[in-house]
Amino acid sequence: MRAFIAIDLAPEIKGQLASLVKVLKPIASNIKWVAPENYHLTLKFLGEISEAQAEVVKQVLSEIAKRNSQFRLLMRGTGSFPPGQSRLRVIWVGVSAGNELLILQKDIEESLAERDFPPEERPFSPHLTIGRAREPQKQERLKAELERFSQKEFGSMIVKEITLFQSILRPEGPQYKALSNFQLE
Repeated sequence: MRAFIAIDLAPEIKGQLASLVKVLKPIASNIKWVAPENYHLTLKFLGEISEAQAEVVKQVLSEIAKRNSQFRLLMRGTGSFPPGQSRLRVIWVGVSAGNELLILQKDIEESLAERDFPPEERPFSPHLTIGRAREPQKQERLKAELERFSQKEFGSMIVKEITLFQSILRPEGPQYKALSNFQLE
């Protein structure tokens, strides 16, 4: 199964992001927008794992949840990857949190590496992907609109749990199924 570990977002935040996408959609071309029910903050992408590996991940996440506290997450600002270019690949909303988010993500990364899950090579860059370019094209209007929202707040929430998700790929877009939730202390 294809799987990842993430923070699911509060419904109010998903609504705010969906409203943002309604504004951006008409001025963007060639962007595949993420369905509102799929908005999440990825902590670790696992890729294809077996049922046995999923059980190991669940055990590790249960231990991690017991030693990490709940924390506040704020969604603010918009941007794109690669930064500073008009050929946009990923459209994102920024995420602000205290050190708790970075500590949690590092704990997940290191604990799973000890169980033979390959570590992520890129540094953790917390963001919420709301759209991806099918093929990067110049999008000056979209870039300007993202700049206009660069300081806008899209809501905040207390992160109370982390979730192991299965990603089921379908022609109309992926479907994410929560396999297990783990309550933070």
